[in-house]
Amino acid sequence: MLSKIAASLLRLGGWRIQGQPPSTHRYIAIVAPHTSNWDFMIGLLVRTALKIPARFIGKHQLFRPPLGWLMRALGGRPVDRRRSNNLVEGVVKLFEGESEFVLALTPEGTRSQVSRWKTGFYHISQGANVPIQPVALDYRQRRVVFGPLLWPGDSKAADMAQLLAFFRCHPGRFRQAIPHYQHQDAPPRQSRQ
Repeated sequence: MLSKIAASLLRLGGWRIQGQPPSTHRYIAIVAPHTSNWDFMIGLLVRTALKIPARFIGKHQLFRPPLGWLMRALGGRPVDRRRSNNLVEGVVKLFEGESEFVLALTPEGTRSQVSRWKTGFYHISQGANVPIQPVALDYRQRRVVFGPLLWPGDSKAADMAQLLAFFRCHPGRFRQAIPHYQHQDAPPRQSRQ
């Protein structure tokens, strides 16, 4: 019943789903570009319409009263970004403890423009031995696009380039450039004085 309601709401909003999620019930869905609060609502509707048991993590402030209970009921798990803990290791343990676990993340980690994606999702995928499912929110054509499933290979740079190339074709609600991949060990760019 909820699935049909969610699908109807998406149709009423002019949204359609292109492609389909993988048949496996253990993967990381990276959803981008993340430029609007509406992204979360669209994601919930897609998750419900397709009956994907996806969970998400969010900044701990979202889980405070009065709506914290709702965020948890929707599948959320709070993350305190002020603490220096190993989030990747913690999420890998979540995957190890569950036979079915789908985690939805935004690689930007924020709605603001970023120069580089956070790559924790990539390390979680490697540590938990699960694939990455790219999901684009294309506001121009009102599509939610499931891209090709990616199993991390020998080259992080090549994998990231493949993911970024997929997302560049799909604009978010507010126009922001998809960043180019820059290896974290690369020296920082020098600013001109």
